[in-house]
Amino acid sequence: MTDASETADDATPDLDESVAQFLSDVDAAHEDYDRGYTDADATLAVVMKHVETLREAHERGE
Repeated sequence: MTDASETADDATPDLDESVAQFLSDVDAAHEDYDRGYTDADATLAVVMKHVETLREAHERGE
């Protein structure tokens, strides 16, 4: 039988990696917007896609 805290700790590195990737992706989307490469609607669509990816990783326990 496993301790619940051990299971949560095992998932932490993957979730931390997912959060780090999310932040990097959102920063990149914001930089593209600031440089005028994309408009606000496109930037928001990209950010929301990354939010959904992060949400899925969280739900999988990664």
